[in-house]
Amino acid sequence: MAADLVIRGGLVVDGTGTRGRVADVAVAGGVVVEVGRFGGRGRREVCADGAVVAPGFVDIHTHYDGQATWDDSLAPSSAHGVTTVVAGNCGVGFAPVRQRDREQLVSLMEGVEDLPGPVLHKGLTWEWTSFPEYLDHLDARRWDVDLAAQIVHSPIRLHVMGQRGADREPATAADISAMGRLAAEGVVAGALGFSTSRTANHRTSAGEPIPTLDAERAELVGIAEAIGATGTGVLQVVSDFADLAHESETLLMMMRESGLPLSFSLTQSPRGGGYRPKLRLLERANAQGLEMRAQVAPRPVGILVGIQATVNPLRSLPTYRSLDRALPLERRAAMLAEAEPRRRLIAELTEAGVRFPLSRLYVLGNPPQYEPPPSHSAETLATVAGVPAVEWLVDALLADDGRALLYLPFLNYVDGNLDAVREMLAHPNTVPGLGDGGAHVGTICDASFPTTLLTHWCRDRDGQRFDLPWAVQQQARATAETVGLRDRGIIAPGYKADLNVIDFDRLQLRAPHVATDLPGGGRRLLQAADGYVHTFLSGVETMSDGTPTGDRPGRLVRHQRPDPC
Repeated sequence: MAADLVIRGGLVVDGTGTRGRVADVAVAGGVVVEVGRFGGRGRREVCADGAVVAPGFVDIHTHYDGQATWDDSLAPSSAHGVTTVVAGNCGVGFAPVRQRDREQLVSLMEGVEDLPGPVLHKGLTWEWTSFPEYLDHLDARRWDVDLAAQIVHSPIRLHVMGQRGADREPATAADISAMGRLAAEGVVAGALGFSTSRTANHRTSAGEPIPTLDAERAELVGIAEAIGATGTGVLQVVSDFADLAHESETLLMMMRESGLPLSFSLTQSPRGGGYRPKLRLLERANAQGLEMRAQVAPRPVGILVGIQATVNPLRSLPTYRSLDRALPLERRAAMLAEAEPRRRLIAELTEAGVRFPLSRLYVLGNPPQYEPPPSHSAETLATVAGVPAVEWLVDALLADDGRALLYLPFLNYVDGNLDAVREMLAHPNTVPGLGDGGAHVGTICDASFPTTLLTHWCRDRDGQRFDLPWAVQQQARATAETVGLRDRGIIAPGYKADLNVIDFDRLQLRAPHVATDLPGGGRRLLQAADGYVHTFLSGVETMSDGTPTGDRPGRLVRHQRPDPC
């Protein structure tokens, strides 16, 4: 028997959660045809002795809605073993759209997801008005990963209600019916489901609350019910849970009336409310036969601070602003590090003040440390060095020719460790998520979450860890099941041949860095990793030892997919 590809002798961790076994994996026609001892030959043979062979990872929380229209590489996700991404989260996106609403949709994406307006204006062609037309536009493109999309609440609300929707007026029965028709139309055209946002943290670039912030229960349930009538779809919600009892009942009603599964974002917040009551909500919902899951970030949700980043403590200071921005970064950093400019920066920053506690700002390092101890905080390091904390901060920002990045966790790190994250990840009704690939381009680079789950949680952490088979299952099969893409996430005959060959001992994140490759020369944070020896999408290699191969087998995934057998 001949095959297109045979990966020989690797430790196959197949995505089911069972212990790995040494086996060959044979691929033909883009699917796995045999796992075991394969006696035939492959047109291509890959030796995986000593390596882990795992399914491609499925990232269900990204924001590649814009990038997918102009870029054929959905990085940084594609550098971290991810072979399928789901866009259209948090209720923001670019379809349906009337010409009058284009600026508002850009403002929403800029404010909510930190995608610069100039980049979006330059990159988006707006060759669509309806959501089905948007999917058709994506369907003509090819990428280094598969892409699925959800239809999103804010554009639907603006499309139906106009300024009333932007002003967050209550929707009428006719409005709800019209929004439901548009949402159902999107799912029939191929969207995996529907997403909405109900958090005050999400605002437009002008600082205004998002249109969906306080949408009433009748609106949410009505839209969910219309989607449910199609017989397919999932629901995704981000919420503050300000009134836990009321919000919980709203989510449960959306599920009961639609018959659809739902997932929501779950974090540990310093502002109270806690995550354990939401874990109990998951247990209550699933005990009632409702398929509710929560998406959990496997490390702190935080901000990268640096001269090149969006958050730059020196940006407003007169001495910093006096430099010619056209000068190369290295030259500007060197000039600022000279004795007199440095003295002025320290004095100006001392007078202006730093807007975040330096006890919570950490050295990130290379390789990056995402569970930093108190000894790595700016405050502690300044004390050890015997200098004022502001002076230490100025020097740290100017280090590495101005490329240094510091780390400011604000969610999932209330206790100065990741014990709460472990509790959330270990819950039977949660999956890893919230990496936000394609978004927050100047503040985070969390699309590397899959690598963190494998390295930090399965190998490197001091304290409780997870088994590798469990971690692979969670970010391959469990995430795929959450959105109904059941044709992938497992290495077994008939399943999609999305595969990673991983040198687990060598697997390591590199520090994030800034690239200027967005439309119009816009900047974004990217992050590479060592140890992904091969990544295959439908049996075609897309990454080889961290380097893109240039092949683009990725397609738009329309509709949910059943198990192949």
